Amino acid sequence: MDNCECCDAASEHVVTHSKKLDKKILNREILAIAWPSIIELILVTVCQMADMIMVGRLGAYAIAAVGITNQPRFLMLSAFIALNVGTTALVARLKGEGKQEEANKVLYQSMILTIFLSIAISILGIIFAHDMVILMGGEEDVAKVGGSYFKIIMSGFIFTCIPLCITAALRGAGNTKASMYLNVIANVVNIIFNYLLIYGKLGFPRLEVDGAAIATVIGYIVSFVISLYILFRRRQYLYLPPIKSMARYFKPDFKAIKRIIRIGLPSAGEQMALRLGLLIYTRIVAGLGTVAFATHQIGLNILSLSFMNGQAFGIAATTLIGQSLGEKDIEKAKAYADQTRHMGAVVAFFIAGIFFFLGKQLVWLFNPDPDIMKAGSTVLKIVAIIQPSQASFQILAGGLRGAGDTKWPALSILVGVLIIRPILAFILVNWANWGLIGAWIALAADQFIRSVLIYIRFRSGRWTRIKV
Repeated sequence: MDNCECCDAASEHVVTHSKKLDKKILNREILAIAWPSIIELILVTVCQMADMIMVGRLGAYAIAAVGITNQPRFLMLSAFIALNVGTTALVARLKGEGKQEEANKVLYQSMILTIFLSIAISILGIIFAHDMVILMGGEEDVAKVGGSYFKIIMSGFIFTCIPLCITAALRGAGNTKASMYLNVIANVVNIIFNYLLIYGKLGFPRLEVDGAAIATVIGYIVSFVISLYILFRRRQYLYLPPIKSMARYFKPDFKAIKRIIRIGLPSAGEQMALRLGLLIYTRIVAGLGTVAFATHQIGLNILSLSFMNGQAFGIAATTLIGQSLGEKDIEKAKAYADQTRHMGAVVAFFIAGIFFFLGKQLVWLFNPDPDIMKAGSTVLKIVAIIQPSQASFQILAGGLRGAGDTKWPALSILVGVLIIRPILAFILVNWANWGLIGAWIALAADQFIRSVLIYIRFRSGRWTRIKV
């Protein structure tokens, strides 16, 4: 029997087994993990949109100044995202195997790595803040403001990274509610201080874009404090030891660290490829001028609202597939993957309708400039078209990561974001002269190709045999 026949046979077996599994039970278990993530992502995204709306009222230069720092910051976060992928996958697998002590050990070692890395990277970010904005192609009015904003953000970098590490471990254990509470509270605090510090309300100084940066750091600090509070409660699966005995637990365990890195290393490559590709892509769009780049940033902010769907069901797929494989129940893992993808597809079509028909109104919330509204509404029609493939990619990639199969998502990112998107964007923007719309067509092509690659890998079934 050739490979295609094997895949078809495997697919038929999955369908047969899925019928044996009660879909109502599967859906209930998926939603139990996904709904806190959905609520979290909706509220966090709305808060981030409100953040950009507040900054946007200062002018197009302010939107560009904040937006142009995103890719350098996310590039610096790539190492931590990779560690978190390894942490989530390992904790999920260990919980499925009933090894609570080892799961907690993974949390401790991940925190050690996060603390040392975040301090080193934050120092580099502060020193080279202005240079990074110049490298991204920021015009003079944007570079000065963006450099100052980035320097403040990097001053609080450690308070960004540690909560990400903790919530990654908690999600692996199936606790998505903690992450929801943590992020929602932190973002609400951010919005409150945005209002006070951007515009100088209630006796606070008017700091404009710098005020937005300070408000963001305050939100991160709140997130940091709450995440530690959650772990000091010993009534849950993952917890921190008492402070007096913490030194004994927080010693490097190179075996545990090696396992985290082995799973996370492909994701590190994935994140580096992703951020480098996005950095090049952003540099191409920045060359279109401040107004076009501001429109681009508005489009990205609205696009991020749709990520809540794929990310939430992707988190559910990561956790449930990892735990199912830890229990040695491969067919249940496959059934979870199928159901999360189907549920995500329904939501994707609903979101697509909103973006397609209400695009101009959504752009108006950020900036009422007629040129920005016209170009932005066209961008959102492209965003609407890519919703099904975007959701499929995020959910199935989450499932692969839960299985410890992190190489294939990395490969898809390498092909889509580092090769297809920047090359096609350069051709359409600079040679075909399609401007901002050409850049977004390149983004759509990247999303579609990634979706196809991940689907091929998922259908092969090889992810069920990955050892972590």
